[in-house]
Amino acid sequence: MSAIVTYTDILPVDRAAAQWLSRKLAAHRRAIGTRKGTRRLTPWAHAIYTLRFLIDGTRIKQLAASNALPKTTAYTYLWEGLEVLAACAPTLHDAIDTARSAGDSHIGLDGTLIPTNRVTVEGPTEGCDLFFSGKHHRHGANLQVISAPDGFPLWIGEARPGREHDTTAANLTGVEEAIALINVGVPSRRIWM
Repeated sequence: MSAIVTYTDILPVDRAAAQWLSRKLAAHRRAIGTRKGTRRLTPWAHAIYTLRFLIDGTRIKQLAASNALPKTTAYTYLWEGLEVLAACAPTLHDAIDTARSAGDSHIGLDGTLIPTNRVTVEGPTEGCDLFFSGKHHRHGANLQVISAPDGFPLWIGEARPGREHDTTAANLTGVEEAIALINVGVPSRRIWM
């Protein structure tokens, strides 16, 4: 490369959110016993790194170059950031408790297909791809979403194969049963025992 062009950019995220993630990453490093000065990225830079990938869709190659990281280390930083975020996600129990404490009269359940590429997994039927949705005519992962009455998402389940129908995915994640018990008035302490 004969010439390199540098530029600055603005990440469209609230500074408080980046600081929150930075604190979570610092706590994670303390929990796993990372010694000071052994990481190329500070927790703040690591938070921005992860948010650039999630919000702007910055490619790993670019993230690695921007932070002077080898490709394998770049992936390690990304996965670590994503795992820390995933550990902070509310559980189904938390989402239902939030809806109850807010006094919501009901909660919504819907499935959505998140399009993917480069996913081919042989399904239970020979010649049928597990992640190909016949309804949407594309590959993807089926996510079950619980939302408040105004549509605000409270919980998102783990990804299921795109071939699965929404009701099958809801049944297999256990969310359908939990919502049914709430709707008939079973107290939450009995659902989770």
